[in-house]
Amino acid sequence: MLIAANVIISFIGFSNNSFVEKTIGWPYYTKHKNQWYRFISSGFLHADWMHLIFNMFTLFFFGSNLEILLKVFNLGGAVTYLLIYFIGMVVADIPSYIKHKNDYNYRSLGASGAVSAVVFAVIVFSPWSSIYLYGAIKISSAVYAVLYILYCIYMGKQQSDNVNHDAHLWGSLFGLVFTLCLLIALKPGILPHIVDELKNFSLFGRQEPGEVLKYLIQNR
Repeated sequence: MLIAANVIISFIGFSNNSFVEKTIGWPYYTKHKNQWYRFISSGFLHADWMHLIFNMFTLFFFGSNLEILLKVFNLGGAVTYLLIYFIGMVVADIPSYIKHKNDYNYRSLGASGAVSAVVFAVIVFSPWSSIYLYGAIKISSAVYAVLYILYCIYMGKQQSDNVNHDAHLWGSLFGLVFTLCLLIALKPGILPHIVDELKNFSLFGRQEPGEVLKYLIQNR
């Protein structure tokens, strides 16, 4: 559903500048014309096909995994998944809104903030699992998460490209914090297992289930 909505709305925007102007993230209009809907509408627009394909490819794999985890372990299933996605989308854009609310020329678009929230939510369940950067470089999810956050902070300060690195950063942090709080609230006995999990550092990752997943499997 989310992927279909992103594809349809982005496709309309590719050939309709008037539609884009009415829906793109535009902090100036959000503040001065109370167009708060832009926090959501801008998250379904993409700059081009590559931007769209990359975000949807990531969302398909990580989103599918997250929804299954949330359902299997009785953590709210699809409802929680949608909360992570949409709240992550809004939270990711708040820093940009605060920074650019009086800048008429600043605009942003894309689902990256929401997608980042989903990716980091999945990482919480298995931080030392292996992922492959660019399909070739093996690294653990937790190490990737740290490097990604540092990269977003650095690039956000540089402001040397047209990418909203602040949205990536805050979407990621939201996904991380929300999921940790969710696990602790609904599975109170999990906190020691989260701590134990983090102690078992792995640079390249492991295939076997970690402490968090083992606990959740035993306490479904």
